[in-house]
Formats: sequence, structure tokens, C-alpha cells
Amino acid sequence: MNQLLSIDEASKWATNILKRNITPSNISYLIQYGRIRKYGDNGRTLVDLSELNKYFKSQLEVKETMWRKRLGKDLNWVLSFDEYKEFERTKHVHRIHPYKGKFIPQLVEYFLDTHTDKFKREVFFKPGDIVLDPFCGSGTTLVQANELGVHAVGIDISVFNSLISNAKINRYDISDINDTAKRITLKLKEFQKNKQNLEFENSLLYELSIYNNKYFPSPKFEKKVKKQNISEKEYSGKKEKEFLDIYNNLIKRYKIQLRQKNNAIFLDKWFLQPVRNEIDFVFRLIKQIKNVPTKKMLAIVLSRTIRSCRATTHSDLGTLKEPVTTTYYCRKHGKICKPVFSIFGWWERYTRDTVKRLTQFEKIRTNTFQKCLTGDSKVIDVFSELEAKFPKFGKLARRQQIKGIFSSPPYVGLIDYHQQHAYAYDLFGFKRKDKLEIGSLFNGQGREARESYKKGIVEVLLNSKKFLQNNYNVFLVANDKYGLYPQIAELARMKIVNQYKRPVLNRVEKDRSAYAEIIFHLKEK
Repeated sequence: MNQLLSIDEASKWATNILKRNITPSNISYLIQYGRIRKYGDNGRTLVDLSELNKYFKSQLEVKETMWRKRLGKDLNWVLSFDEYKEFERTKHVHRIHPYKGKFIPQLVEYFLDTHTDKFKREVFFKPGDIVLDPFCGSGTTLVQANELGVHAVGIDISVFNSLISNAKINRYDISDINDTAKRITLKLKEFQKNKQNLEFENSLLYELSIYNNKYFPSPKFEKKVKKQNISEKEYSGKKEKEFLDIYNNLIKRYKIQLRQKNNAIFLDKWFLQPVRNEIDFVFRLIKQIKNVPTKKMLAIVLSRTIRSCRATTHSDLGTLKEPVTTTYYCRKHGKICKPVFSIFGWWERYTRDTVKRLTQFEKIRTNTFQKCLTGDSKVIDVFSELEAKFPKFGKLARRQQIKGIFSSPPYVGLIDYHQQHAYAYDLFGFKRKDKLEIGSLFNGQGREARESYKKGIVEVLLNSKKFLQNNYNVFLVANDKYGLYPQIAELARMKIVNQYKRPVLNRVEKDRSAYAEIIFHLKEK
């Protein structure tokens, strides 16, 4: 007789076998969508252990085999970190603010900690060492260095990137952040009382609930689409137009102004007028905060909040094609959705989340130095800058020197690192330095762009070497589809001593095709 398990028992069994958190909801999903069969016993839902085992085994084998077939047999599956759930890849302060193009903390930890295995056969960094990240981004290397008791220096050309990085590793009066955020939340609620936005949105949500339950019932609608019993495009297009009449009537009834008068900057174009009013209101309150660390952290929370409130569809968050001011059919959720008309819900959610994450990090952080400098990694004098701004760390760094580098340089013509946070630059009045970006999206991926990229990375490495110890180790995470890094190493008077090719899983972009990156290990030539 086959062994039958309850959903909770199946969850615990799968978690133990797979060494990752498989929740009861995950098991219920498999039953709901026919991946495994449902059995019953006195009203309880049960699953067959052998079927469950067969399903997970096939998924693991198929996934790894498929990726190796597409990307090559030299793929290092250990570095896929496939066993980690999303909340583990975004643990504590790593998700204080979104950042496109960052690597996962487990990858940094693998090379910075003191373990060895059949792939990593020596220890490259130990507690008390200093690691440099000349392309600091959102500070992943800095945070993981702190966890491991390693000092770290970051450098980034973007002032906003430096703000995010330093915000993650700064120390705070967390109770003050919590209390101040609550006061701002109450004032925002008062601000909303004299507006019609709240009544309008409640009426809209009510109408959407009735309409979606009737015409897009879940999961019945998804199953019909999957079985091709219904044309999703034709049906959703028709229903989308039908609901617009309801939406437009509500707009007229509550006299809601949608677009802002100006269209000059990002904040003008990509936020509905009610949202912009609330952004400006909360920012005025934040600027009045006297505790500087609290002020900076809540500014980060506001930036995270407004990023989630852009006037765009749920499936267009990463690309931003055109502002959306009406309800629309959302393929991501399989129903009619709406743009955001208030920051209140996101602000309240993110303030609570930030306090929780800061508290989590405070329990595990070490008493070490981590700082991100705003500057050009091609020319910056790391020790002088540290001594001027953080004397104790600067003195330590000059005496001890830096043990090595762990960094992920920008890719050629892939991401506009300033534009992805354009809303924050507008809000905070930061000066942009787009022209100093290496591998700028604006420059494309042609021959001239590749040569410029190569030259820029070489200059960074040559400048960084001035601050490194002898027998340093440099680790660069790159998608080298143009084969530039052997040339870069040669020009920087370094040699590639090892390469680790890892599959990049769990990507959030629409395009989730098989993708790999290489961790280049370089030493002095």
C-alpha cells in the first residue's frame, strides 16, 4: 500500500529531502494544478508519498539536465543556489530597496567565507581582512562582508547607489525609526481625509471585485485559458473595454485628476496626480526629521514606496513603456487591475518591513567597518577618501591594505543604472553622472561600446591594484558573451587562474531563458 501524507506532513517531508522550505501552500498548488493526485480520508486531503517523490525528483533532474544542455556541461550547479527560497535570497537588509542587476548574497558568501569544498579549494578571505567592491551597486558585498566579520569598501559612481549601500550597513535607533514612521503614517491618513481619493478607490475596488469574480473567477478562468477553451486575448480585450465605462463614471463622480500638469521629469510623468500629492507631503515631513540616520532610512523607504506606485501595469514594472491612467487587463494576475492612486498602503507596508529587516540584521551584524564611497573607481584614491570621511577605517585600510576584490562590473549596454532610479534622483535632487557609467545602456553593444567598456574595466582594475596586498585575489562576476575578460585581464597585468560558470536561476524578468554568468578569479600576472 502506498504511503499517504497530509499536506502538512508532505510539506515537512519535502523540506527535509530538498533542503529548502516547501510550504503547505506549495503542496496545495501541486494538487490544484494536477501535478500530483489528491486522495481523501475522512474529509482530509492526502497525497501519495511515492507520487510526490517522483514529481520532485523529475523536476530536479529535468531542470539541471535542461540547463546543462543549453549552457554546457561545464556549468557549476553548486553555484546555482537553487535550494534557497526567495525570502532567503533577499534576507534582512538586502531587500530594503529594489535594485536591478544585483547578485544574490549566497554567491558573495560562498567566496568570502572560510569554507572549502571540491570547487573552492582554498580560503581567500578571513575575518579581519578588507575586501573591495569597486562597482558597489546596492551593497550586497558590504552586507555579506559584515555578516562574516570582514571589513569592506565599496565605490560607486551613482550617489543613490551609495545611499542605498550605506543605508543597509549603518547603525540605527530602530525604535526611533518605528515611532517616526508611525507619526508620518498618521499624518498621511489625516492628509487623505479631505480628499475624495480614498472614497473613489474604495468604490473602484468594490466594482472590480464584483466584475472580476463574475468574469475572471480564479482558478476557473486560468484553467480555461490553459486548456485553450477560451481566447484570452479576445475575451480579456472585450471585458477590459466593458469595465472602462464603470471606471470612467467613477472618475467623473469623484472628480479625480489623473495626469499631472507637467511632463518634464520622471516624477511628473510616471505618477498620477493623487499619488504625487502624497509623495510631496510625506517628503516634506521626512525633511523635518532631526535624527539624520532616521531621516535617511525613511527617505529610502519613501523611495521604495514610490517605486511601487508608478503609473504602469503589473507586467511592465521593469521596462516602463507608457504611463497607465485607466484600468486594464493584467496577464500577470488574470483579471482587471488598476493603477495606484495612493502611496498609503505601500508606505505602511514598507515601513513595517524595514523595521523588521533592520532588527533581523542587528542581531547578526559584526563590529566591522563597511563604507561605500561615491566616486569614479578609475581614479579614486581609496585610502585618502576613507581617511577624510571615516578616519578610523581609513587608518586601518592604509596600514593593512586590501586583501582582494569581489565585485560584479556592469554588463555591456544592458542596464541604465541611473535611469532605473530616476524617481529618486528627481525627489532628492541628486546630480546624475550618466556619462561616467561603464557599459552604459545608451552606448549600446557595438564594437566601439565594447572597446570603451574594456578600457573602463581595465582602468578600474589598475587603479584598484594600488590599494591591494601582494598575492591578492580578484573575483569578478560577469556575463562575458563578447569574450572581453581575457583581454581585460591581460591589459590589467593580471591572469585568470580559474573560472566558475554558474546558472542564474529565479530571475524576475519576463525573459527567463537559460542564462549563465562566469565568476573570473584573477591574480597578479
